[in-house]
Amino acid sequence: MKKLVALTGAGISAESGLKTFRDSDGLWEGHDVTEVATPEAWQRNPELVLKFYNERRKQALNAQPNAAHKILAELEQHFEVTVITQNVDNLHEKAGSTHVIHLHGQLFESRSSIDERLVYTLDDWQLNIGDLCEKGSQLRPNIVWFGEAVPMMEPAIEETVNADVFLVIGTSLQVYPAAGLVQYTPAHCPIYLVDPKRPPSYLGREVSYIEDKASSGMQHLKEILLKT
Repeated sequence: MKKLVALTGAGISAESGLKTFRDSDGLWEGHDVTEVATPEAWQRNPELVLKFYNERRKQALNAQPNAAHKILAELEQHFEVTVITQNVDNLHEKAGSTHVIHLHGQLFESRSSIDERLVYTLDDWQLNIGDLCEKGSQLRPNIVWFGEAVPMMEPAIEETVNADVFLVIGTSLQVYPAAGLVQYTPAHCPIYLVDPKRPPSYLGREVSYIEDKASSGMQHLKEILLKT
């Protein structure tokens, strides 16, 4: 099987009713990201940060994968598929994708605020002040906040350099370091970008654009991929 690597962003989750941070306005569900998605915000007002992510979790519990998520999962019948997502929801997993790399962390996980190796699965949507790790420190969302390192970039790069086909779905390629993954694709690797808007800057690679929303764009791209 050929190796297909897909980089997904906010546009694929938006069709399932989940909003995520977009670089254009700096807001996420009406909150300035500096209030809810930075280490400084956590130090300044952990109650607000926990409340914000509790609401995102509650919302995500009821969200269902859309056609774009499902098509990516279905492509595992024809390709060796790795999904690299900038999203923190679990919609790819709900759709049936079996190899998902979350660059920016996972909404349904918490981790120790003193030892990032201590990660716990959240069975419910609530994470509250007083919920402690085994070392006695407050648990925080297992989310990569602005200003923090992106530890899953290395595994993502390893997948990308071995790709036979590379897809970009529902992302404006404005958030780094994720946007830089395109530069790691092999020279022979075709790149397809599904998004209603083309990135404003030149990517430095030949790209086939499908200017459409994720669900209908992926239906069109599936037909292309299964013909090649």
